[in-house]
Amino acid sequence: MNYIRRSLNIIGVFAVISIFMIMIPMASGQDSSDDSSENIKEFLPPNYAFSTNYYNSYGEPDLYASLLGDYEFERGETAQVQINLANKGVLYGFKYATSVGTNEGKHASSLQELQYETMRTTAIGINAELISTSPYIEIDPSASIRSMKKLVPGSLPDNPLVYVITISDHAPAGIYYLQLPVSYEYQSEVRMTTNEVYRLGVTGLDHTTDYKSANKTLIIPIFVKGATEFEITDVSGHLTAGFPSVVNVTYKNIGEIPAIDAIVRVVVMKPLVVEQGVLRLGTVEPGESKTVSFKATADRNSLVKDYGVDSEIKYIDENGNTAFSENMKISVPLEPAPDKLGVGTLALGGVIVLGIFMIIKLILNIEKYK
Repeated sequence: MNYIRRSLNIIGVFAVISIFMIMIPMASGQDSSDDSSENIKEFLPPNYAFSTNYYNSYGEPDLYASLLGDYEFERGETAQVQINLANKGVLYGFKYATSVGTNEGKHASSLQELQYETMRTTAIGINAELISTSPYIEIDPSASIRSMKKLVPGSLPDNPLVYVITISDHAPAGIYYLQLPVSYEYQSEVRMTTNEVYRLGVTGLDHTTDYKSANKTLIIPIFVKGATEFEITDVSGHLTAGFPSVVNVTYKNIGEIPAIDAIVRVVVMKPLVVEQGVLRLGTVEPGESKTVSFKATADRNSLVKDYGVDSEIKYIDENGNTAFSENMKISVPLEPAPDKLGVGTLALGGVIVLGIFMIIKLILNIEKYK
């Protein structure tokens, strides 16, 4: 009797352990019932023993970029650049890898795999960094990298990629090419899972996906507009305290656009005074230099140093509008006034006059005694 009771107890213990072991997978299955194909990358995919590849597909994403809005910019401009990405990837076809025979379940799985394989040309996890190869164009480093979750062929993103660029004041006119390296992933293989996948503690997973990484550098062309730009290439002449002096200034159009009917406005401050503050240059072609002269006077007691004279050119631009150059400084040295007659000079003059008087008197006396 004791033997029977002991045997029943052992059987009961084994039964409880078995029920507990069965309940663990069931609980795990309930916790993961909301797993989706988008989140499955967080887990280790089942190996080939738990999946079947029915088809191989061919094709991959093909990304292109285009600039939205105006592609022309001016020197010294800071502007936003909006870039749209487009995916022109083409799915070329399929090739079966595993025969399904007359098995209806496998046939249904193979058809489902074909549907998943059509997403092969979708780019996911896109990162795009705008890079300038020219010292005249600067990209805001705090916002030079932009991301996009995915890009499906035949559709445009909801929002373009936005970057901030700054054009140098001294950038030559012409076309510049910005680089946009993009990195992304795309699915390379889809495998349908078998019924045995529940043994891994994962439910709701009917397929696994392998991904490949890809990189491509896109080119973004922008154009810096030509403009009229002046610089001072030569200054001759100097000021003399207390006397009017002539200063010659040569201006050169270093831009790409002619300046029509240009005039120079010269502005001075005390102790300098100019007789005529507006001087005519006329039309100045690109690369051409023209010289103007102005007469200036400094007070006799002015401090001897180099004085800065402001100058600005007003002209008509290519569109017939009035435009102004930047302020250009003319550096003019001031020399001291000539010395007045001093005591020594007067004494010397007196000695000379006295000497002449004595010589004349001596000659007269000689003539008298003859």
